[in-house]
Amino acid sequence: MKKKNYIPIAKNVIELEIKALQALKKNINNSFNEAVFKISNCQSKVILCGVGKSGLIASKIAATLASVGTPSFAISASEASHGDLGMISKKDILILISNSGETQELKNVIQYANRNKILLISIVSKKDSPLYKLSDIKLVIPKVNEAEGIVPTSSTTAQLALGDALAISTMKFKKFGKMDFKKLHPAGSLGKQLMTVEDLMITGEKIPFVDEKLKMDKALKILSNKKLGVLIVRNQKRVTTGIITDGQIRRFNQNKKDLHILNTDKIMTKKPIGITKDALAVKALSLMNAKKITSLCVYDKKNKKKTIGVIHVHNILSANIS
Repeated sequence: MKKKNYIPIAKNVIELEIKALQALKKNINNSFNEAVFKISNCQSKVILCGVGKSGLIASKIAATLASVGTPSFAISASEASHGDLGMISKKDILILISNSGETQELKNVIQYANRNKILLISIVSKKDSPLYKLSDIKLVIPKVNEAEGIVPTSSTTAQLALGDALAISTMKFKKFGKMDFKKLHPAGSLGKQLMTVEDLMITGEKIPFVDEKLKMDKALKILSNKKLGVLIVRNQKRVTTGIITDGQIRRFNQNKKDLHILNTDKIMTKKPIGITKDALAVKALSLMNAKKITSLCVYDKKNKKKTIGVIHVHNILSANIS
């Protein structure tokens, strides 16, 4: 049996969707700005609703909005008429998605929104539809050619792209940054890549602090107990003045000098390399690799002279950050 080549079909579908996105791009106007402003200032929830394929797009847009700091969820248009309208409060914003704007299942939702003065944003193609006429903010999807002329493809691609544009724009409006993103994405590779030094550093009594006038025989006991391979040296004002590594100690012993009777300030490396607690853990790992060291002193931006934590390369690698 001869195999048929479907590559031209694939390219044609993709070309139709590209054209739909190009048309959408040209159609963006001030209504988009108005929608972003309203969504960004919403004091409650953003609720999305659609029918069929548009309902699936509504769920994806809601998930994206929620992931970047705008509380959102999607409801089923059919279930809305059987009690789920109770999920919508007067302070919410309702986004209805429909290519035709005439879907029967949406009519009850539109009427409920209008009756209760709930802000209604439409993502719709037909300007003579009930949805377009009765919505407060109208985001129009230009008329597009679907695959095979009937299958919702180009229109749903445009809906999805418009939803992504809304999500990213509201994210920028709210100044929702990397650290905010990390709080909502603690799991997975993204969460790990956004972990900060503060998330992984050793703090409190686990930090191997020693006074700069402490004899090395006592300092070695601390080095052994803390099991970090380093000592953080500080003066009476608790200002960090140096660091001692087990590598330094081994090299000192090779010279057959009497290490035990010396003060820590005679052994230490002055001005140890440090990093702020707010820095990304991947940056700390990069710095360690560049300097060929295994530990960094951690400080707060307000006071670089005082160590508030220690981060070891093992802390970072144990978190599967590379």
